[in-house]
Amino acid sequence: MNAVTMTIAQAQQEVVDEFALFSDWQDRYEHLIELGKDLPLIAPEKKIEENIVRGCQSRVWLNADVSTALDMTKRIHFTADSDAIITKGLIALLVRVLNDRTPQEILDTPLTFIDAIGLREHLSPNRSNGLSAMMDQMKRYALAYSSKS
Repeated sequence: MNAVTMTIAQAQQEVVDEFALFSDWQDRYEHLIELGKDLPLIAPEKKIEENIVRGCQSRVWLNADVSTALDMTKRIHFTADSDAIITKGLIALLVRVLNDRTPQEILDTPLTFIDAIGLREHLSPNRSNGLSAMMDQMKRYALAYSSKS
């Protein structure tokens, strides 16, 4: 299954299964850093003040563009970057799960994988707040694009 045919729930389960392969948090952090290296980077011209996620201690840029698929559904394409390696891995995970989804899918599907892999409890309070801010920003983009026809 490719990412577009996979549901958000299936993509989340794939992340949970992947993280289950690592027995300790040091290995999971290393995997998170590797995921950050594979993040589809935001275009330099999109690394602007308006695309900075508020509420993150490190700098995170998140951009969303919408495209219309052949079946006329709108899909949101996310690109992102961060100046911190763990945070870059976090946004990479979110992009992986939510990228190229319809606004309604993003709004309707709770992100359960974060707690399922125990991520939130292994983050500092500041990083946890930043993670919530990134998720909120992605939902805000989905809300904005769902109301545009």
